[in-house]
Amino acid sequence: MTRRILLLLLVPHGAAAAQDTPGKATYERWCAGCHGDAGAGDGEAASYMLPRPRDFTKGVYQVRTTASGSLPTDADLRRVIDEGMPGTAMPGWRTRLSERERNDLVSYLKSFSRFFQTDTPELLELGRAPGGGADAIAEGRQVYETLECFKCHGQAGRGDGTSAPTLTDDDGHPIRAADLTKARNFNGGAAVEQIYARLRTGLDGTPMPSFSDAVTSSVITDEQLWRVAQYVRSLSPQRQPAVREVIRAHLVPQLPASPDDTAWAGAEAYFVPLVGQIIVAPRSFAPTVDAVWVRAMHDGERLAIRIAWHDPSRSPDPVWQEWLDRVAASVHRDDTTGVVQGPDRLILQFPVSASPDAEPPFFLGGSSRRPVHVWRWESEPDRVQEGSGAGLGQFTPGPASQTTHASRFDNGEWQVQITRALTPVDTAAAPVFTPGGLVPLAFVAADGSSGENEVQGSVSAWYAVYLDIPTPGRVFVQPLVAAVFTAGLGLFVILRAQRRERGAPDSHAEAS
Repeated sequence: MTRRILLLLLVPHGAAAAQDTPGKATYERWCAGCHGDAGAGDGEAASYMLPRPRDFTKGVYQVRTTASGSLPTDADLRRVIDEGMPGTAMPGWRTRLSERERNDLVSYLKSFSRFFQTDTPELLELGRAPGGGADAIAEGRQVYETLECFKCHGQAGRGDGTSAPTLTDDDGHPIRAADLTKARNFNGGAAVEQIYARLRTGLDGTPMPSFSDAVTSSVITDEQLWRVAQYVRSLSPQRQPAVREVIRAHLVPQLPASPDDTAWAGAEAYFVPLVGQIIVAPRSFAPTVDAVWVRAMHDGERLAIRIAWHDPSRSPDPVWQEWLDRVAASVHRDDTTGVVQGPDRLILQFPVSASPDAEPPFFLGGSSRRPVHVWRWESEPDRVQEGSGAGLGQFTPGPASQTTHASRFDNGEWQVQITRALTPVDTAAAPVFTPGGLVPLAFVAADGSSGENEVQGSVSAWYAVYLDIPTPGRVFVQPLVAAVFTAGLGLFVILRAQRRERGAPDSHAEAS
């Protein structure tokens, strides 16, 4: 008896309670850090996130198959647990937790809100998608305008509408308008049927409304709402962008003159994901830029790199001060110097020496011992500086920049082209771009309207740019010679066979 009492005393109270409540132990281990012990969305990590974690006590959920203002079904809850919420800090748990653990979590999450004890959610009848095509997408664009979706999402769908700086969730925290060109981040899925479901149900707790009433009141038809879903899906690539480590610089006779030059359409676009810089203080926990698209060309003498990324504002922008004030009040920051707008920034960094055997410097701006070579662009003033970096924010301009550049901002997208000679004047301070060789390359991006800067922003890992080499003449001559030789040999064989065939009867007669 004494031994049993001692064993009971040694078991933590929380662990004993967790054994009595299925799902509690799993929740406390994996979920409470963000959502809080009591499910109120106030975990230790909550203030580092934008958007904030779900407050389960309110019974308000974004992704549902039920009407706006209704509770989700168990299947809805399980789907979010399995797949996560793309574009947020909520991961999918399908491969991390067992099926039983995930089912138990559904039951436990419902225990946080009394609404689940009184209301029974009813599924919406969503129907099936009509046929699509170019005409359907064009009609969807018109309905997008009629419903004034552009006020939040922007004319090109990049989340840069006039209302975007003012958006908040139901708790007053800042929330971004969805970038409709990034289907990879769509909450609830990127299929047309899933987008239509969001249009019908809305995203409760956010400014995104339900358009079911617009259909019921005959402002639009149900088919027209399907057309909006088809139009929205057309704004994103059909496949998730692949990440490749090497960016190919095509060899061309003449480089483009600007980032919107139609010649860039002939260069392959490479997707480079970026994440918040959380290693060096002050950190960036909710950055704006999550990826850049890179194209490159060279003409044998100069290299041109075109970088494009989405940013809802050309910074600094007084219109976005309200947004920045909310971000400063809602999202934890390491520094206490105050949050002010600055320019938008893009930094390209290279090892000073591009030796293939050398280990690249520290990807966060190098160090004093192993600096990086830097191309540093900013929007205000619109310029590129060339110099060296000895760590994030530790930039020293060179005596004179050898780069030229052109930039363009339009409908929530920056395009910047930077051009430089393959061989710099000072080869000891800057890399030489050699056709046929690889040069490591990494990126830093910052949205000035969100108070980001050279330290608090988005960063990439090391990638590499490869310059195409001229194709030797023998590559074209050798196949031609081989083709002529093969054709000649074939003709010789055919002629010889024909001679034998003609000579066969004479030989037979002679033998007789």
